[in-house]
Amino acid sequence: MAESLTPGAVAEAFRYATDWFAIYVEETNALNVYPVPDGDTGTNMHLTLQSVRRELDLADTSRMSEVARAISYGSLLGARGNSGVITSQILKGFAEAIKNEPTLTPPLLVRALEQGQQAGYKAVMKPVEGTILTVIRGLAEGARALGKGASSIEEVLEAALSAGRRALEGTPELLPVLKQAGVVDAGGAGLIRLVEGLQGYVLGLPLPEPPKIEKYAQTAFEQEDFGYCTEFLMEGVVEPVEKIREMVSSYGDSLLVVGAEGYVKGHIHTNDPDGLLALVARYGKMVRTKVEDMSQQHTEILSMAGAADEAPPPTGLVVVATGWGLVKAFRGFGARVVAGGQTANPSVQDILEAIKSLPNPNVIVLPNNSNVIMSANQAAELARAQGKNAVVVPTRTLGAGLAAAVVYQAEAELTELIPEMEEAAARAVTLEVTRASRDASLEGLDVKEGKPIGLKNDKLVVVADTPEEALINLVRLSVAENEYEIMTLFHGAAVEREKLDELLSFLKAQFEDLSIEVLPGSPDLYDYLAAIE
Repeated sequence: MAESLTPGAVAEAFRYATDWFAIYVEETNALNVYPVPDGDTGTNMHLTLQSVRRELDLADTSRMSEVARAISYGSLLGARGNSGVITSQILKGFAEAIKNEPTLTPPLLVRALEQGQQAGYKAVMKPVEGTILTVIRGLAEGARALGKGASSIEEVLEAALSAGRRALEGTPELLPVLKQAGVVDAGGAGLIRLVEGLQGYVLGLPLPEPPKIEKYAQTAFEQEDFGYCTEFLMEGVVEPVEKIREMVSSYGDSLLVVGAEGYVKGHIHTNDPDGLLALVARYGKMVRTKVEDMSQQHTEILSMAGAADEAPPPTGLVVVATGWGLVKAFRGFGARVVAGGQTANPSVQDILEAIKSLPNPNVIVLPNNSNVIMSANQAAELARAQGKNAVVVPTRTLGAGLAAAVVYQAEAELTELIPEMEEAAARAVTLEVTRASRDASLEGLDVKEGKPIGLKNDKLVVVADTPEEALINLVRLSVAENEYEIMTLFHGAAVEREKLDELLSFLKAQFEDLSIEVLPGSPDLYDYLAAIE
């Protein structure tokens, strides 16, 4: 039995817990409660823990203050999504409790869990029970119930986990959406796995075998120096890789097309990215796409290096966006884009680096996703502490972000821009058409895996037989409630030109007062994304 842990042992425990958690990333992702491709809670939390481990590798782990700093600072900079940010705050409270002590004793571990609970709740403006917060409270209460009688680290962890698991099992009774989906809270489940990893280290347990679940595809794309660097990842491909490579070879150069087990990944420089993506989308389900104008990127790099000779305007703009068409649109408004959004939340560090890269003394941040707002706020706070005045306009959707970006002017002052951008964002409506990632019954609608679904401002309102039908119903619902004048419609690579033309003809005939602009490059896994104003 361990009566205490040295600073070095605490560091090793967190490294081991990161490896332990990695076994359950896919299991945690699979607990997604909403039928939209957003099952990234496990990925976000794992990336957060990996950031902790990187900081521990750089720290003097013979000193508890350095170990605590690595845990706190590493988790904050690596935090992704709501789950990652809340986890980082729990770890911050934990670290604050241990930083001035020579060793981690059982009573200190109890106090650290309690301070983790307090910090987690404090981080959320309106705490919701049935989430990761409920589970950290259960963990802390389980540890506290031992009182001063705890004699070993193992005893505290076991008591905490016993109560924490009970709290996790109770989350569906506290949050109706969990009960409807028949799952426990993903963030809470991830937190249990983290503490299990700490326990596994202390007990000397081997890493468990991964649970048998469906694999979640991820990929990282390289960056190029010039041209339209076009990349894609498809699944469910039955055609030989050689055939696809030959088909796209005439579109450009610097060509790479590889594949295995039904997956095909491609990279090419081309002057027709939309045509190329539409072609390859016929042969599988598009999982990821990326189109970068490397000349624009080169300009951004020069500005990051301070190449501009003249004094910068007072206000810069940072936005979080995904989908190459939307990224291009935001850049057209003068924004520095942080890649990310639904299913790929950027970290605090990603947003902070974008803020710091701008030469402007003031920076406005548009998160454009409800799951990115917390990370954006943390990044802005860190930026202000480092002398850069950053302010977050809490846009919850890409449509709201587009409307806000339209009124942005670099020469304007913050006091003038913020209310105008907030007003524009509030007026805009975002319509999204995607496919359900699981069977579910939500918002009074029965959803089947793979069926087209429509969301209005992130709320599920439509289930349809085709993506085009879903969009038409979304527009009809929106126009019936308010008068709108403009719709900017982004479509995915898999949308067939004939169907798109038929859709536009119908929309223009049915909604004569609505001016429609059509652009390629919607977010990955979305057939259509529209912003109406």
